[in-house]
Amino acid sequence: MIQLHTFDEPGAQSDALAEAVGDALAATLAARGAASADGAVSGASGNQTQHATLAVSGGTSPKPFLKTLSTHALDWAHIDVTLVDDRWVPETDNASNARLVRETLLQNAASGAYFLPLVDTSRGLDAHIADLNADAQRRVPDVAVLGMGEDGHTASIFVDAPEWDFAISTSDRFVSVHPGSAPHARVSLSMSALKGVQQLFLFISGQKKLDVLNAALAAPQKNAISTLANAQGVRLDVYWCAK
Repeated sequence: MIQLHTFDEPGAQSDALAEAVGDALAATLAARGAASADGAVSGASGNQTQHATLAVSGGTSPKPFLKTLSTHALDWAHIDVTLVDDRWVPETDNASNARLVRETLLQNAASGAYFLPLVDTSRGLDAHIADLNADAQRRVPDVAVLGMGEDGHTASIFVDAPEWDFAISTSDRFVSVHPGSAPHARVSLSMSALKGVQQLFLFISGQKKLDVLNAALAAPQKNAISTLANAQGVRLDVYWCAK
């Protein structure tokens, strides 16, 4: 199911998405707090407030949204921030999505959030992916903000990568990807992990990307956004700006 929210100005798009993501995180924390309280009354062990997990995407377009969200007065101490995907580069590299998140989102009110980056280049990629999948703290995000390329990829699930079939079929939460059309190996959430996110947002701009999305919805396409958007039970809130 797709819900399209359209905007004429990028500022309005970023503001509206930040408000929606903030509301989703607050609702998740409120529900988990209530569940913890009920558990304590019924004798369940432990009644600490649960955390919510937010996964965001990199790139140039999300910067204003990330900066706006950083100013929202949320319970950031109980929000874990991670990434939908990242390039296999050191965090000092300009191509690092982790670097982008630290410089934009993890500021202001959001400086109190706990950050879970996806990349550690001091280790081998395959060993690192295995560790991510074995780490119980690396749960499927509650809220995720996706981007989309003009080829229909989302996260780093590229159709021209040799890992395509595995990335869209595995039950593992994390996969390594070596796209043929883009630089750098990647760490990415798998398709099954994306389908498991409770609240999915897609942040895109321009007519060409809207055309790609509409084509993906009109008939199944061999790309990640079509696979995700047409999956049973998936709701995708699309925040699209004409500019």
